[in-house]
Amino acid sequence: MAFRKALKHTAMVGGGAVATVFGLSQLIEYRKTQHGLARLAHVAAEAELRVPFADEFPSRQAQLAALQNTEEFDVLVVGGGATGAGCALDAVTRNLKTALVERSDFSSGTSSRSTKLLHGGVRYLQKAIMQLDYEQYMMVKEALRERANLLEIAPHLSAPLPIMLPVYKWWQLPYYWAGIKMYDLVAGAQCLKSSYVLSKAKALEHFPMLKKDKLVGAIVYYDGQHNDARMNLAIALSSVRYGAAVANYTEVMHLLKTKDPQSGQEKVCGARCRDVITGHEFDVKAKCVINATGPFTDSLRKMDNQETKNICQPSAGVHIVIPGYYSPDNMGLLDPATSDGRIIFFLPWEKMTIAGTTDSPTSVTAHPIPGEDDINFILREIRNYLSPDVEVRRGDVLAAWSGIRPLVTDPDSKDTQSICRNHIVSISDSGLVTIAGGKWTTYRSMAEETLDAAIKAHGLSAAPCKSVGLTLEGGKGWTPTLYIRLVQDYGLENEVAKHLAATYGGKAFDVAKMAQVTGQRWPIVGKRLVSEFPYIEAEVLYAVREYACTATDVIARRTRLGFLNVQAADEALPRIVQIMGKELDWSEEKKTEELETARKFLYLEMGYRSRAEQLTKTTEINLDTQEVARYKKRFHKFDKESKGFITTVDVQQVLESINVQIDENALHEILNEVDLNKNGQVEIDEFMQLMSAVKKGQVSDSRLAILMKTAEETLNKRGPVTVDRSGGGF
Repeated sequence: MAFRKALKHTAMVGGGAVATVFGLSQLIEYRKTQHGLARLAHVAAEAELRVPFADEFPSRQAQLAALQNTEEFDVLVVGGGATGAGCALDAVTRNLKTALVERSDFSSGTSSRSTKLLHGGVRYLQKAIMQLDYEQYMMVKEALRERANLLEIAPHLSAPLPIMLPVYKWWQLPYYWAGIKMYDLVAGAQCLKSSYVLSKAKALEHFPMLKKDKLVGAIVYYDGQHNDARMNLAIALSSVRYGAAVANYTEVMHLLKTKDPQSGQEKVCGARCRDVITGHEFDVKAKCVINATGPFTDSLRKMDNQETKNICQPSAGVHIVIPGYYSPDNMGLLDPATSDGRIIFFLPWEKMTIAGTTDSPTSVTAHPIPGEDDINFILREIRNYLSPDVEVRRGDVLAAWSGIRPLVTDPDSKDTQSICRNHIVSISDSGLVTIAGGKWTTYRSMAEETLDAAIKAHGLSAAPCKSVGLTLEGGKGWTPTLYIRLVQDYGLENEVAKHLAATYGGKAFDVAKMAQVTGQRWPIVGKRLVSEFPYIEAEVLYAVREYACTATDVIARRTRLGFLNVQAADEALPRIVQIMGKELDWSEEKKTEELETARKFLYLEMGYRSRAEQLTKTTEINLDTQEVARYKKRFHKFDKESKGFITTVDVQQVLESINVQIDENALHEILNEVDLNKNGQVEIDEFMQLMSAVKKGQVSDSRLAILMKTAEETLNKRGPVTVDRSGGGF
């Protein structure tokens, strides 16, 4: 088995040769000129590409038919994550007959569970300098080049983001400043914006939540941020536009092999596939099969050869989402040295705040679950950097997820247990091409190197790579002011229009055309799925066009609702299932199944279980005497008959007395959140457990707690009803 380390030395050697002749300013100008010339060349190359599906995507059924009826593909890619989709796009734009199959949904694994950053890796550069490690230097250099390319080809899904590195020791200021300046220098012409130093006062002005004590200043540098699942989808859909046969929910059962007439060796010639939705099996023939299955790399390699050794060493990274008020709208934070030596990012994302990641060994699974220990570790690290005025509560965790990073070992190295910090491309004796490891940011260059290796190994006739500068789905027609046209032309809310423009780019108009009239004065069209998020019902219909097959696809990857707020996603699910059911002709049994499956996804994989477990039957009541008396008094304002419990009827009567109307179903849901033994009523012990959990920060935004407090305050303001006002006693 021949392994090839996926590194390019020419970039550094070429840059170094130029640097010895010119000064730094001339070097940067030289690189800008070269980048401009390269961009013009790629624009010309893009214009030459044939676009078979410029108007509408073929249906999933049509794609499955193409997979079954095509006599032989040049390339079959297995895996629909960022790397697999990148390989398909690279192959099809080289005029290779291309197919891609994905067992679940596009970006259903690691590619949707990242830190949402497009970055070279500041810590890798630090290691490269401190350890004089050429490989890590080249990895950073390549990632920074790819970062610039991604920001260019998908401007609607990505943008530069300033990230603050707070400094609490004077000696660290020049140390970190030198490192960050090196980061700018390595980026060269692709440097997004020059880093800068902030005084303590300015740092607090930009990031008012920051801990003031001992703060001496801060350094701000720039990296990229993106919507990872939508970016992955844009890559896959772009490959469809150019003619690739692509199908999600299509599983590889086993690899097909044939004997080479010359060598007598068995060679991989395709795969036996199964449509996960219908169960139908079929063969897909291909000259070359590429394994781009991320954490499941070894599963496919063992289909090729049972004796092959594992190369994947999976590592779990947990992230949490907390309310947007924890961070500024346009400034992230980097904790360079956590209590256990890891780094934590604290970033604004989709008007929320994302924090992570952890890094711990794990087993490979399609359904990773965020652990409570990891969630609490992240919360502790956040507390270390935020002002004591900001109470970081466990109950503020709106969603949490775990992503499996597919780290790989290189069997060609002397120490086969050592982790390869970059990616590797391997070609087995039977011709199976495997791409493993790497980073989200470098998916394109990884795909290019994989196709170069595949073309050479299998003797394929292909055009040169055209993926640099190739605009992704939605990138054409996007401008920063596109949302204004959506507001003016369709009568969408401003927030909804901005969201559509940032999610679909130039295709936002197609979504707007599908939006239903609201019947209100404003907005004219665009019914929201949930009130506090800008996702609208038309997006569910458009998601089906984007090959969404399940309700989970919609809440997790077509929209990002499940990643932002599990309760909001749960509330939106019935309507999502209703819309999809009508569009896909689901039976009532299928609708029920979809609802249950999506809720299980939220409960296990998006942290809903961890959130729900903050209030259990065994929750310790930690209230003082005065608090117990106050909450008993509040409870008895609803439990007027001293039954020891309250029901929806009791709450409804109190609300009606203060002229507040709440839908009966909504009220039932509110009580159900606190009804621990699920008997349809909230007992006084359950209410006390709730108030104790609120006090400790384990639960926040409890609707019942806020509702009962507000009702009590309103009743107290009114005072007792007098005999005169009650009709004189009649």
